[in-house]
Amino acid sequence: MATVITMPRLSDTMTEGTVATWLKKVGDKISEGDILAEIETDKATMEFESFNSGTLLHIGIQEGETASVDSLLAIIGKEGEDISDLLNGKSAPAEAKSEEKTDAPKSEAKEEKTTEEKPATESKEAPATLPKGVVVVTMPRLSDTMTDGTVATWLKKVGDKVSEGDILAEIETDKATMEFESFNAGTLLFIGVEEGQTAPVDSVLAIIGPEGTDITGVAENYKKGGASAPTTSKEEKAPAEESKSEEKSDDKTVEVANNDGKRIFASPLAKKIAEEKGINLSQVKGSGENGRIVKSDIENFKPQAETQASAPASAKAETAPSDPVKPFVPAGEAFSEEIKNSQMRKTIARRLSESKFTAPHYYLTIEVTMDDAMQSRTVINSLPDTKVSFNDLVIKASAMALKKHPKVNSQWKEDVTIINHHVNIGVAVAVEDGLVVPVLKFTDQMSLTQIGASVKDLAGRAKSKKLQPAEMDGSTFTVSNLGMFGIVEFTSIINQPNSAILSVGAIVEKPVVKNGQIVVGNTMTLTLACDHRTVDGATGAQFLQTLKQYLENPVTMLA
Repeated sequence: MATVITMPRLSDTMTEGTVATWLKKVGDKISEGDILAEIETDKATMEFESFNSGTLLHIGIQEGETASVDSLLAIIGKEGEDISDLLNGKSAPAEAKSEEKTDAPKSEAKEEKTTEEKPATESKEAPATLPKGVVVVTMPRLSDTMTDGTVATWLKKVGDKVSEGDILAEIETDKATMEFESFNAGTLLFIGVEEGQTAPVDSVLAIIGPEGTDITGVAENYKKGGASAPTTSKEEKAPAEESKSEEKSDDKTVEVANNDGKRIFASPLAKKIAEEKGINLSQVKGSGENGRIVKSDIENFKPQAETQASAPASAKAETAPSDPVKPFVPAGEAFSEEIKNSQMRKTIARRLSESKFTAPHYYLTIEVTMDDAMQSRTVINSLPDTKVSFNDLVIKASAMALKKHPKVNSQWKEDVTIINHHVNIGVAVAVEDGLVVPVLKFTDQMSLTQIGASVKDLAGRAKSKKLQPAEMDGSTFTVSNLGMFGIVEFTSIINQPNSAILSVGAIVEKPVVKNGQIVVGNTMTLTLACDHRTVDGATGAQFLQTLKQYLENPVTMLA
């Protein structure tokens, strides 16, 4: 049976969208996950993927046209299927909204009767019953691949005044933890997703409205649509207790932060964990942007010095939470613990599994002499305000080699192979929850100094979870370096839709043969993982030969 696709709500403030480009046309076969169109919202132009398979039977909004959210965007079904009833329903909004499979007049009558007897029985009818000034805030779609979000921290509690632009919560997506700001003013009346809980996009996140507004019916209605019962009961039964406890903890945080008269910058999550562990923030050194204290700083903080300097009361506070962190396990007894998988961890697992089991990987390994590269780097770094790493040299050389071997800079699609003539290199960066790949756009046009500065900036913001989703999209090739950990040689899984990824090992000092003589030399092992659907063995080998030439003679990169 044909499926109606409506204009999606791609941001919390989106009321209408414009179709920038259709990537499919009527009659095309559609698979689940295919990109149907690029839709321009009030914030960005985003790819919209299909969640259905079949044939594209109808396009309701042409390129360049604007339509409101939930307008008919397309119809997908079986080839040759009759969709005249669905098209006729487009001109009768009352019939379409009923979403009943029975006759239109009957469904309308049923709908009216149901509304009288049981107001707001479905979450979709809730807006019609909302009290004046009340706004329902849903889980936003903060990246084009996001399907679920986890509330890391609530920065507001029920009863708090909220102004437009205030940060409501920190939401963990599949790529980063991002601050979510309110686009409405009023009082926070209801929280639908508690800290640590995960909910799908468009689930009820919160309700904002005038102070004292009765939203019991609204909250109950949306609870049936997805919010858990414990959440509602907790919010309704004990708001006063939560307010008191959070106010008390907020006061403690302020006192700690102002003990020395200086302001301490820390993420809300770091403040919360520090308070739970009884850690004085003034004694913690921040590793985030501008010295900001982040979660990892608190978790890695060693409180021995603080214990000696603090009063007995604070010593007790530190001792109490230390037990669950390092539980006593008698020798010879089995012990294990469960750690909830983050959204990032789930996405890494899914994407790497898809890559490994769908793309036929093969590996090519080459050894590169790095003596001249080491001398060149020393000369470059002798210049004022200049800092270039060996990884920067590898990235630059890779970008130039890709320009000579564009087939390596490609991606596979079922019908075509896309050869990219622009070079966007992704740099794998290890973060607390897993791995992210920020992208250097047009890498071949960047100098070594620009590459070094960009990598340092992106890696720093990746570790403090400040990267934007757009900064992790669009790579055409990936470089992964474990040389700083002493790893001599390894293989990587391709970061799709790329066709190849380069694994960079450590520079090793060892005996080498030069001009018939055994001398001490410095070598580095590079391993190229290729997708055999797009990159043949000879193509990958030629790319590595060019890359080796650039690294062994860095001056040739100037030619």
